[in-house]
Amino acid sequence: MKLGWSYLTGLGQGILAARKWLLVYALLILLPVSILLASFYQRSNEILEQEVTRSMQLTLKQAGLNLTYKLEHIRDSSNSVFMNQILYDNLLQKASITEQLKQIKELRNLAETAQENEDIFRLRFFVDPSRLYAGDRINLYSFEDAKQYPWYESVIEAGGGMVWTGVYQEKYNDIGKKNIFSVARMLRNPQEYEEIVGILVMDVSEGLIGEIMSELQFSDKYAPFLSDASGRLIYSSDSAGLNKSDNKAGNLQKDADVLPKELFDTIEHSEEGILKRSLGREEVNVVYTTIGTTGWKLVAQVSEPEISHRATAMNQFTSIATLAGITVLFLVLVFVLFMFMIQGMQRRVQMILKMIRKEGIGWLEDRRSMPDGDFRLLERSVDHLIHKVNNLMEESYQAKMQEREAQLRTLQAQINPHFLYNALDMINWSAIAHDAEDTSQMIEALARYFRLSLNQGRDNVSIVDELNLAKVFLEIQQNRFPSTFTFTIHAEQGLEQYMMPKLTLQPLVENALLHGIRKTKQKQGVIIITAALEQGDIVLTVSDDGTGMSQDQANRLLIDHSAGSQPGGSEGSFGLYNVNERIRYFSGNRYGLSIETEIGKGTLVTVRFKAVSSE
Repeated sequence: MKLGWSYLTGLGQGILAARKWLLVYALLILLPVSILLASFYQRSNEILEQEVTRSMQLTLKQAGLNLTYKLEHIRDSSNSVFMNQILYDNLLQKASITEQLKQIKELRNLAETAQENEDIFRLRFFVDPSRLYAGDRINLYSFEDAKQYPWYESVIEAGGGMVWTGVYQEKYNDIGKKNIFSVARMLRNPQEYEEIVGILVMDVSEGLIGEIMSELQFSDKYAPFLSDASGRLIYSSDSAGLNKSDNKAGNLQKDADVLPKELFDTIEHSEEGILKRSLGREEVNVVYTTIGTTGWKLVAQVSEPEISHRATAMNQFTSIATLAGITVLFLVLVFVLFMFMIQGMQRRVQMILKMIRKEGIGWLEDRRSMPDGDFRLLERSVDHLIHKVNNLMEESYQAKMQEREAQLRTLQAQINPHFLYNALDMINWSAIAHDAEDTSQMIEALARYFRLSLNQGRDNVSIVDELNLAKVFLEIQQNRFPSTFTFTIHAEQGLEQYMMPKLTLQPLVENALLHGIRKTKQKQGVIIITAALEQGDIVLTVSDDGTGMSQDQANRLLIDHSAGSQPGGSEGSFGLYNVNERIRYFSGNRYGLSIETEIGKGTLVTVRFKAVSSE
């Protein structure tokens, strides 16, 4: 007991004796370390805020892709009706009442068939008022009725192109008022192109947009919204925390839905991104992406305090645990080191006093070069410890971020092709039930096309499968453009075992048809596809007798990914650069595409790649 009390007394005296050193230590070690930890915590929060914003952008982009996917289905349905010959046969003037009644039946059947798509609420035709069926007002309306809509002028100016409207309220005779948005296009007489025979309007419930946008809960203050290419508001969902009866809150939301002109000009010329704007006294992050089919902008806004709150919530437990662990470890280490240091100093002092009593003050002069490295050792140890812990925390943080990004990419990459096959099969049976044999054959061909192109998610396919995919594609195009072109496929025996990147031939045969044969005056021609094994390489060729091009232009298509674009937004020989790069990635830089062409004499595209067996 006496020995323990003596030890504690000596330890206390040592600490009092070293109080100046403790003060120096606090100023030179504790203060810089505290600043370092605070800086690290701040930087960690900044990185997490960036990750939160990026995660929001990815979520918004996924919502945009989902909306684009649905709108593309509606666009395809509109194209299907637009290109249906039955529509035009029944829009032309018929003399007898019997024939006009038959026209009503055919047009209603066409509308009902289109409305079997669950995304399409109503199909409407605006026709010449002189027609008997113009007063139906279920699916058939007078052309004069269309002039009251704000989208009428845009449809006329589009000349047959699709015009997407914003959300508006429509009153139907059979069901009453309904909030919808529409895609409209003008219909011309195929025999007299200058004659306008009607307007095709496909109505879609606003719920299609609302269902997707309701999942975008980024902010309690600002609701996400859609705007068109001119900045006009298309749709805005209600914010979860917004009280409509509160005028102040309502004005805040209204202001948030209208972007400043300079900000919208920036958004208009980019596909996606993140910008900042000042709204009142708040700094607001504007996250946006583009809806590919319509050119609409999907915009979500979140204030800086909300992002900081999310980042703090994500980082709170980890940061507190890390800082607490470092603090406890640091204090324990400091206490232990100081204990040993003070004990060592006490032993040295006692030894010095003992030697002075024994040998006199001269002994101290002889030993004045004794090292006093206790504090230096402490400083080096603490500095090493802090740097090591800092590095470990940074590595741990980066690993968590990479794991989170990998999980997000995995979720975004999921797709179920069986849904597509089942949907096509259902449509096929529907076509058979309606005695639409041509439609059934087209759907079966399209199903074969998707089975071959999806290839269960694999990037490489056998050469035979790729040739079959090109064959199915051309058969579909023959149905689309009957009696305009023929094709032949010549393949050597024994190519079944070799693999190649999928979707290599399809862009080439599409270019041969659309940019070669279809641009000739006769719009007729021949496409020839060959496949052969030459000295350990696979050589595929696609030739056509279409319009051709200059050799300089052909060479640019292989080295410049933007060379296929044409003014006005249309595209030329799109995909050659992409195919060439994929072949080079698959086999090496000495492989790829080559083009032989001459204006007016057609084009020959040769694909060469290394013969790689599937075994």
